[in-house]
Amino acid sequence: MSQAIQEQFATNVYYDRTFDIDAAKILPGEYYFTSKDMMIVTVLGSCVSACIRDRVSGVGGMNHFMLPEVGSDTDSPVSASMRYGTYAMEILINDLLKAGARRENLEAKVFGGGNVLRGFIAINVGERNAQFVRDYLRAENIRIVAEDLNDIHPRKVYFFPRTGKVLVKKLKQMNNNTLVNREHDYANRLQSGKVGGDVELFS
Repeated sequence: MSQAIQEQFATNVYYDRTFDIDAAKILPGEYYFTSKDMMIVTVLGSCVSACIRDRVSGVGGMNHFMLPEVGSDTDSPVSASMRYGTYAMEILINDLLKAGARRENLEAKVFGGGNVLRGFIAINVGERNAQFVRDYLRAENIRIVAEDLNDIHPRKVYFFPRTGKVLVKKLKQMNNNTLVNREHDYANRLQSGKVGGDVELFS
């Protein structure tokens, strides 16, 4: 039996000399939130990240996820896939609310969903991820105040939850295949795993 896929709280926290600030780097399947004056960084290909913050208190966080391609042996591939995306969003939102964020103050900036994984031609996984994150936030009444979705380039995202500032750098030239390999491995892990746990939305 394969292990359940769980969202992992990022542990790669370091001091960023360029921005002169503590930072957390998140990888596919990870998320991070903080009430401190920090930066959260990730590199996105076809995955998406939602940067969500309480615009009053400055408590905020970021996730990094992909909807799995679900095989035809499940009852409903779409709903099984959406369940994973919902779980990835809810775990971040719940932690923000538990940390003192108020639901009515939440706002989001969303990034990623690039068409960078050449192997996923049958259904553009990037577009599917981008559409999911928009639909989810609309359903939850969390306002999207900025977005940079789709396109063909990977992007590096720097999020400063305290102020809400986001810097996005399009990576027109990749020096190696690390990002694509990382997302392929993540996609394969999602394919063979089950979504870990049910999350009830904390209110």
